Amino acid sequence: MAPHRIALLFNANKVYDRQVIAGIGHYLNSTRVEWDLFLEEDFRSRMRDIHQFKGDGVIADFDDPEAEEALRELHIPVVAVGGSYQDPAHYPAGVPYIATDNARLVRLAYDHLIEQGLSRFALYGIPATTGSRWAQERENAFRAIVTAENVEGIVYEGSPTSAGGWGEAVEHLVEWLASLPKPIGIIAVTDARARQLLQACVIGGIAVPEQVAIVGIDNDPMAQLLNRIPLTSVIQGAEEMGRTAAHVLHQMLRGMDCSTTRVIVPPVGINVQVSSRFQPMRSPHVMRASHYIRQYGCLGIKTEQVADYVGVSRTVLEEHFKRELKQTVHQAILKHKLDTACDLIINGDTTLADIAVRCGFTSLQYMYAVFRREYDCTPRQYLESHRKTATS
Repeated sequence: MAPHRIALLFNANKVYDRQVIAGIGHYLNSTRVEWDLFLEEDFRSRMRDIHQFKGDGVIADFDDPEAEEALRELHIPVVAVGGSYQDPAHYPAGVPYIATDNARLVRLAYDHLIEQGLSRFALYGIPATTGSRWAQERENAFRAIVTAENVEGIVYEGSPTSAGGWGEAVEHLVEWLASLPKPIGIIAVTDARARQLLQACVIGGIAVPEQVAIVGIDNDPMAQLLNRIPLTSVIQGAEEMGRTAAHVLHQMLRGMDCSTTRVIVPPVGINVQVSSRFQPMRSPHVMRASHYIRQYGCLGIKTEQVADYVGVSRTVLEEHFKRELKQTVHQAILKHKLDTACDLIINGDTTLADIAVRCGFTSLQYMYAVFRREYDCTPRQYLESHRKTATS
């Protein structure tokens, strides 16, 4: 039999959509199902010609406001993928729907910030539009949590992202961050919004995570690459959504009625990084210096440069560091470089020579010498030891 012709209507320029598509691919690779897949060449999802599609089925992103309307009269099986709703009446009628659990995404981020010892919280959302219903659901989930737990919760939706208005939007974001009570934990509805928060904190001289701890949603590798401060992010179950959607469509192609199917897929977990590892500090000098070290510690900075940034003498800064952290500024810089190197060694596919350069060591040989002195092993031995621990 000829393979079924299936249209995947997603915006594959977005990490969430790509993960859903990857889940569909995993389902096909793990079964004997053969589909002839259609996906827009430039990765955008366009609905204008979908009624001319001579195919057998569709899996579509119903967070796209055009999708539900365009596919309503399509007389082939359709599986919807999108955000979950607090009100079941908002789900499209007569279409199987596979959803990410917006309430649990926000709850996971909130619980993590609670575990860090924070007692004030905010959410950075997106202005309400027909295409951002999922963001409004996350905002509603946040409001419900802080109301139920009787804690302070502040919501700021900011401005839509556009090149023309970006300068003014950043100014307003910096002003909002400066006005917040500190310390505070902020949940961003996406990693893209979280990255904007990190940029605004740098511009406003606001220490992350000592004053503002940040958690995003998506676990987007691109967002990590574009930040100096590694971002904590909730990992959606997007691939599982794709696998489930493909399975449901497979059943429909075999004649099964799945029109009332609703599957809410929970998040996978949370990738905890520096942006949310809140540690209360008494000294504002140490807080400001730590923020500077996190941004530039791998660029060869010296104690004098840190003191200049903080606006105090080297002697005064060293006294504050010894009192609060029981270490010198130089030791704090070295610890940051080593922590970054260890993370790259464990989680990346970067060569050791490149890691040495990226972490600010003058040579690979010097990085080896520092590892032997601090950890009594070489970088390669450190990796082997980590692998043994992970598998034991």
